[in-house]
Amino acid sequence: MSRSRLPGEGFIVSFDLSEAGFARRPRGGDSYPPYDIERLQAASGPERLRITLAVAGFSEEELDVSVEAKQLIVRGKQIDRDEPSYLFRGIAARQFQRIFALDDGLEVTGASLRNGLLSIELIRPEAAQVVRKINISASL
Repeated sequence: MSRSRLPGEGFIVSFDLSEAGFARRPRGGDSYPPYDIERLQAASGPERLRITLAVAGFSEEELDVSVEAKQLIVRGKQIDRDEPSYLFRGIAARQFQRIFALDDGLEVTGASLRNGLLSIELIRPEAAQVVRKINISASL
């Protein structure tokens, strides 16, 4: 059984949130589907982020979002349909896989598909301050 290589397979985008990290971000040859990463403003509380991918032509059933070994993996595979007779075809209809390496502490909280845009919400919960009492033993 042969397995076809997905466009973007193996292309990893580091999710370093510092300005320097984004400047060092690798540039891949395949930019499909295009995406944005935004930091959502919060008055207080944990850091929130959103990744938005342009997935025009894909239905919810044709998209898969999963987290595996500190990686956010987004896959799209369109179901075979009867091909209409196109005069011009400019909307991409191909399968894809996009991988984002997640920093420690980042959690995916949900995803939604609206108007051809797949939005994936992430949060970095504030670390709990743990205070642990250490007993002192006295030597006599």
